[in-house]
Amino acid sequence: MSERTEHVLFVHAHPDDETIATGAAIATLIERGASVTVLTCTRGEQGEIIPPELRHLDRVGLARERERELREALAALGVTDHLFLGVDEARWKGLPPRRYLDSGMSWGASGAEAIDLVHPESFTAAELGEVAADIAAVVIARQPGVVVSYAADGGYGHPDHVRAHDASRAAAEVMRVPFYVIDSPGGRRGHVSVDFSSVDTSGVLERKRTALAAHRTQVTVHGDTFSLSSGDPRPIAAVESFTRVHPVGIGFHDQGLASRVASLVIATLLGVFAGATLTAAHQATVAVGPVTVPWGIIAAVTITAAILAGMRIVFDTRIVAGCAAVGLLGASALLAIQTSGGSVLVPANTAGYAWTYVPVVIAAIVLAWPRFVRPVPSIRQANIGASASKGFPLS
Repeated sequence: MSERTEHVLFVHAHPDDETIATGAAIATLIERGASVTVLTCTRGEQGEIIPPELRHLDRVGLARERERELREALAALGVTDHLFLGVDEARWKGLPPRRYLDSGMSWGASGAEAIDLVHPESFTAAELGEVAADIAAVVIARQPGVVVSYAADGGYGHPDHVRAHDASRAAAEVMRVPFYVIDSPGGRRGHVSVDFSSVDTSGVLERKRTALAAHRTQVTVHGDTFSLSSGDPRPIAAVESFTRVHPVGIGFHDQGLASRVASLVIATLLGVFAGATLTAAHQATVAVGPVTVPWGIIAAVTITAAILAGMRIVFDTRIVAGCAAVGLLGASALLAIQTSGGSVLVPANTAGYAWTYVPVVIAAIVLAWPRFVRPVPSIRQANIGASASKGFPLS
């Protein structure tokens, strides 16, 4: 990731996740002058309460307390831009506000698992398209250069973390924003530049420690370690690492150098082959009754448009399409030169003039058109509507 990244959007499932998983990265980025937005998907109503004096809190009371803790933790990290998913700028335009509830979890043989009965307004009960659209609304409003969330397994399997990954990745891919996942402890580390993908936290450990301590209902801090209600003490990480996840069918500029060179060479050769073949065939005609159909020039122009436009769309860059255009137009121009015997493949007739000028116009249009961007609503995979919560108590 470039050191010139100016705005990073962190998407987290519950209050305290932003500090535990990415607190040092957040503090480091802010210290370096970058803008940071933290988007929290739920208020963590299902969390276990550590302090005995707070165990009287019901789900609503715990949500309020965790909101307060989150404000304190974000202040310690230096964050001034925070949103809860489903409201204000974190809600897709035209939809009524929605409060996503903590889905809860239980521990199973393979780690965190979904509970049998979830609230219909919980985060995992919402349609993926709706959640992704809400995250996309934040991307539109804040224009981040990078979106960060969990790995596909949510880090440790929590259903809300998995949903945050799926929705964040969908939104980032549709909005064409680089997407990074948080590396799991002990897992493979990110292999990109040190400024973000592997963050040395030594200069901001105290701020992360203070932020962890703010989440007192969920976290206990002991010196350089912290513990949750579910586990043994663990060290406050000295390094936070991230890995970029590319969309399926990555763009030209995200490929390696060898792949890019190969793409350009293949595109040029394909253009040369098409230019030579179509030049040789463009004068062909067929008689259909009394009408002579110039199928050669029709096919030549159609194939030219298909090749150049297809490469522009598939590779999402002008460079590959430009190489194909150079090859095609170059081969056509070379074959149009009058030979020593006087034979001309591109004679001065209607088809010849069309083949001389129309491919140039097609190439100019293909290379000049603006970058194609898919509409954001395409991430809404199904009908969006608020589900009813009748008779399903929060507490």
